[in-house]
Amino acid sequence: MSFALRLSRRLAAVAAGAALYVSPLAAATAPVAGQPLPAWERGMLDIHQINNGTGDAAFLVLPDGTTMILDAGAGFRAEQVKTRYDAPQRPNASLRPGQWVARYIQRVHPRGARGEIDYAMLTHFHGDHMGTIVPSSPKSAVGSYKLTGITDVGDVLHFRKMIDRGWPNYDYPGESGGEIMINYRAFLKWQAENRGLKVERFEAGRADQIVLLHAPKDFPQFSVQNIAANGYVWTGGGTATRNRFPEGMLPDENNCSLAFRMTYGAFTYFNGGDMAGVPDAPVAGVPPKNAVTWAEMESAVAWVTGPVDVHALNHHGTPDAVNAFFLSVLSPRVSIASIYASSQPGPEVLRRLLSPRVYPGPRDVFLTNFMWEGRREHMVKLYGEKDTAWLIEEIGKLPGSQGHVLVRVDAGGASYRVIVIDDSKEDGAILSVHGPYASRGTPAARRG
Repeated sequence: MSFALRLSRRLAAVAAGAALYVSPLAAATAPVAGQPLPAWERGMLDIHQINNGTGDAAFLVLPDGTTMILDAGAGFRAEQVKTRYDAPQRPNASLRPGQWVARYIQRVHPRGARGEIDYAMLTHFHGDHMGTIVPSSPKSAVGSYKLTGITDVGDVLHFRKMIDRGWPNYDYPGESGGEIMINYRAFLKWQAENRGLKVERFEAGRADQIVLLHAPKDFPQFSVQNIAANGYVWTGGGTATRNRFPEGMLPDENNCSLAFRMTYGAFTYFNGGDMAGVPDAPVAGVPPKNAVTWAEMESAVAWVTGPVDVHALNHHGTPDAVNAFFLSVLSPRVSIASIYASSQPGPEVLRRLLSPRVYPGPRDVFLTNFMWEGRREHMVKLYGEKDTAWLIEEIGKLPGSQGHVLVRVDAGGASYRVIVIDDSKEDGAILSVHGPYASRGTPAARRG
């Protein structure tokens, strides 16, 4: 048999097989504005940025149905809320922020309201990411801990494994004390003794700590690379890490934030918690004195992270984060900012995000919160009338600036959509749908 004949028969067989193959994308229900969110389907990657108005909270459903919660903030900054510097709770203050997060997860969990959380992870130990203890924080009905943020969620939903930056001693760089940490450790102890919770320390450099648990062989193109934690950054080779800070110098809590890159086929996602990248940026309008260049993490993680499709904006877009070098390397097609304070995002941060001089090509920015009563007055105090007017005008042009923000990656990872969901009530109605975007690892995206 000639080569030409063998080739023609082989091509015919491939074509016949393709005709019989039903793509998982074909069966997916398309999201439509004004309608409820279609349920996650096997093969999809869902990244929900949940807006409770008080801090960070994200829920991820991985392609095989493995689930992960990333932070569950409950800032409860009483004075800032009173003066309207901080946003109001979403959808309202009838429940605690962690309760709202738990209810959201129960609505979208692939195994229903009683579904377990395979991984619970904290980027770092601040109240807007794990929950603040206030006088009204109630005691758990089952354990010897108070309910706020992550403990509120863990009281309702069963966590199988907890991953944070400090286990088991919580002694670096001295965050072992304080009411928040004492309460969190009491939660871990009770959950481990009574519900079988496993706890691990996040290890920068590893690519085998967060894995698919239900059908990993079906999705070999999915992986999570741990990049940074506690000031240590993966070198890009093996599991080796390097300390970003000079010997004897310790990072602050924000710069202890863990960071990871999630890859699904051609799609990539980055989250770096509250790591900083602009050490000389003004804080509350006052520039810090004697700022040191090495006291920032973003530049150190940029090259080992590489270009990404979606970037969860570091430190909520406050002025000390999202430096130009970091952005130029990651070059995100989509950036998502979890906003809850009047300082977020800073005008220079938004200018860098929107500037083609920082990196070329199209980009979209989504915010969880835009305006609330009193916010403008605080913005003027921080940034002046001119920058405030510019910020409000530019934010008004963004494709989405209020609501839960869902990144839904299609089966296989070649494309994704960004879906903005109504955060004013619990019916999960879609406000807008953006995309599909071609994931940057696809040939079409590489051609531009």
